[in-house]
Amino acid sequence: MTEISRDGDVVTLINVFTVTPENQQRLLDLLVGATEMVMNGLPGFVSANLHKSLDGTRIVNYAQWRSKEAFEAMLEDPEAMVHMKEAAKIAEKFEPHLYEVSFIDEVVR
Repeated sequence: MTEISRDGDVVTLINVFTVTPENQQRLLDLLVGATEMVMNGLPGFVSANLHKSLDGTRIVNYAQWRSKEAFEAMLEDPEAMVHMKEAAKIAEKFEPHLYEVSFIDEVVR
């Protein structure tokens, strides 16, 4: 389950994919399938949250991994690589970066 905390026990991947509107759902379906079939079985995977822009031109993957090393190991996994190559064919551009949580502000109701 995704939990946003400053405890530093995860690293966050934020990957912004740029797509044409006619390819947005196709890429989203591919990313969902990759997550369900591969990513969530890899060591260090915590969660993935996929967001699609209302204008049809972006998909954002907000994923959490236990460590930078676990994320980097995923990049070398043969099954994960198959899905990443397919995503690269659909997307016009993608920008993956790792982050740490720096600030949280929330209203408790």
